[in-house]
Amino acid sequence: MANVLVPLAPGCEELEAVTIIDLLRRAEVEVTTASLDGGTVQASRGVRFVPDTSLEQALEGEFDMVVLPGGLSGAENLNTDPRIHTLLVRMAEKGRYTAAICAAPTVLANAGLLAGKNATAYPGSLEALKLSDLIISEEPVVIDGTVITSRSPGSAMDFALVLIELLMGKGKREEVEARLMRPHP
Repeated sequence: MANVLVPLAPGCEELEAVTIIDLLRRAEVEVTTASLDGGTVQASRGVRFVPDTSLEQALEGEFDMVVLPGGLSGAENLNTDPRIHTLLVRMAEKGRYTAAICAAPTVLANAGLLAGKNATAYPGSLEALKLSDLIISEEPVVIDGTVITSRSPGSAMDFALVLIELLMGKGKREEVEARLMRPHP
């Protein structure tokens, strides 16, 4: 079974965090949520999350993927935690997936994982970093090797479905998506 770590930082974007966690769990992916300090996490609009564990405890495990929810202050809190950067670099060195949505791709960039990559993020967030070797896309989800980025809260469901497909295969993605009864244009 695939296992995924979702670090939750104060100020994270609720819609993104819940969508990622919920859809991955619907796909029978083992999801571990972890708070930076081990306590309850207050998200950007006041929703409180009770994570499964602390980041410190989670770092003792091995994961197939790390997914960073966005939200401006959530991404800033992830970015200023050196354990997150160390984790992301370790995941990349092992050839495992790192994924981020909204403002959180800036954390991947600051950890050095977007050098020479194609990526997307909330408009303006990656541009502000002025990285000359990064190709910024306006697509809702971008996959470049083992790095997956997504643009905004509005793309959270598509992002989570892509993560399911990468971890569990196209059949599992289609199974989960069919049960969601999503309208198709």
